[in-house]
Amino acid sequence: MKTGISVGQTAELEVEITPDMTAAFEGITVHDLYSTSCLVHHMEFAARKLILDYLEPHEEGMGCHVQVSHLAPTRPGMLVKLRATITDIRDNKIHAEVEASNIRGKIARGEVTQAIIEKEWLEKRMKELSIVQNISGEFSQGQHAEQTV
Repeated sequence: MKTGISVGQTAELEVEITPDMTAAFEGITVHDLYSTSCLVHHMEFAARKLILDYLEPHEEGMGCHVQVSHLAPTRPGMLVKLRATITDIRDNKIHAEVEASNIRGKIARGEVTQAIIEKEWLEKRMKELSIVQNISGEFSQGQHAEQTV
């Protein structure tokens, strides 16, 4: 990682909530409010903005821990402002607190930790997973064929 990253640095993100960001499962809307899953995505993105300028060409950031309290609702059309602040840098881990607010006040708080990893390491893990996926897919198809005979 490049030098210069430090505890206390902040990054911000603004998001206008759209209907596709509301709580829905299996295509059925639960309620017309900002979903926690979209909130977590935006909190991770705000935290990612903290590291982007410090990654070396051979590095990547990978989320490895998220803890979130979703405190208040937000309707589509409302603006959410997120602010991430680095709270600790330990080994290859960047820890950040993230807060989100809408016009009425704070809607969420949480922590996001990112590991700074070698792209080469990540590519090897992804290849390994592809092999495992292919093997398990063949196994599952064989199991399914046996069951239908």
